Amino acid sequence: MFVETDHRTHRPHRRDHIRRRTTRPAGGEFRALGWLARHPLFLLVPAAVLAAAVLVGWVPTLVTVAVLVGSVAVWGRLHPASFDQTAGPRLRACWRRWTRYRGRRWSGVLSDCGLARENHHTGRLVAPRLVRVRSSSRSIDTLYVRLARGQDLRTWEQRTEALADALLAHRVAVTRLRPGLLALVVEHTMPFTHTIPAPPIPTDSAEIDLRALDVGDNEHGRPFHLSVLGTHVLVAGATGAGKGSLLWAPLRALGPAIRDGLVRVRVIDLKGGAETSRGVPLFHRYATTMDDALALLTEARDDMRARQNHMRDNGLRRLDVSTKHPLDLVVVDELAMLTAYGERAQVRDALRLLAEILTQGRACLSTVIGYVQEPSKDVVDVRELFPTRICLGVTAASHVDMVLGDGARERGALADEIPGDPEHAGIGFVIDTRSRLPVRFRAAHVLDSEIDELADTCAPAGVA
Repeated sequence: MFVETDHRTHRPHRRDHIRRRTTRPAGGEFRALGWLARHPLFLLVPAAVLAAAVLVGWVPTLVTVAVLVGSVAVWGRLHPASFDQTAGPRLRACWRRWTRYRGRRWSGVLSDCGLARENHHTGRLVAPRLVRVRSSSRSIDTLYVRLARGQDLRTWEQRTEALADALLAHRVAVTRLRPGLLALVVEHTMPFTHTIPAPPIPTDSAEIDLRALDVGDNEHGRPFHLSVLGTHVLVAGATGAGKGSLLWAPLRALGPAIRDGLVRVRVIDLKGGAETSRGVPLFHRYATTMDDALALLTEARDDMRARQNHMRDNGLRRLDVSTKHPLDLVVVDELAMLTAYGERAQVRDALRLLAEILTQGRACLSTVIGYVQEPSKDVVDVRELFPTRICLGVTAASHVDMVLGDGARERGALADEIPGDPEHAGIGFVIDTRSRLPVRFRAAHVLDSEIDELADTCAPAGVA
């Protein structure tokens, strides 16, 4: 150690030997061992084949492998439903990891998109690590990515369009799962190339789950379920976006429950009844004028209060659906006509009644489903009182966040980019309650003849 004096300050200072970390990277053999530890199957599968060949011979081993491959191929062709549910996602995920997201290619994509950086000491490219790949459908991959130090969710949200182009994907959505871990949803192609047929009418009300009505398919190839119990539903979409699909498909899925008196449907259609008139035999009450709509809402509110009194008198916290206490389903086609475009006094009364049902009805079997074209707060003042919100094709990017919540469009809910032609009707987005990711779905298309079938077979007795 040497001690010197600064000639300007006349203070002693020390000049130590500065220890710097080496810039030399770890040996390639140890990096390879680390990679194999993270990807054990890359070594275990060839090792197992080689061991089998040594123990039983090459011919039996090759025959066994060929039989296994052939069996998987036959399974996929013979019974696609079970294959796509079990083996398909795993095999597809492995294949795509090695063909689309392998090491150098993945690092190069992130580097080109500004999501990787160069280590100034070693000169090596440092890219966020791909932890896992899931491929639940042919069109969708979900990538789990470990963030590089200094990155956050917003950094990735700002690069989603660049990532989509770099990966030759239709869209990319991103969400934060936990500190340091992101889920990246990569949609390579549009998942819906055909119309979803109307759901079959169940044969018995015992088959119906009011919390999971099958009303279409989601982008992962699974049924899209809609709950009408313990929630309220807001459906937003431009003209021709397919709101009618989400009106009639749920009614078909719960048809026998209407017939058996377990569900009581009240419908308000202030567009003159053009959309809903075919289903009049199904409805407990039906309103096509503002006066009738206010009377309908008043009746629904009074029934709700009677149930609240019953629950209080009997010490109940919730009611079970029964013929004595059926689910009251209030359907409002074109909500704006009720909440914004009528006479001021009537609109005020309608908003008061709706707000009362929306805030108090969930516990006592009252559910509201509203359909609207323009979802702004000025038009639908009670928008935030709908726990379940669905966004079909809309005309403005701002409408997406109005319906699905702040940041939904940034996370991939590109509902404003859904074409408005009949070939794309019924396609929309909903927020997954667990991952908070937007999930694309397509609602089933219900023909007029299928509405007539529903009305003929499931009309309750004694409808007024």
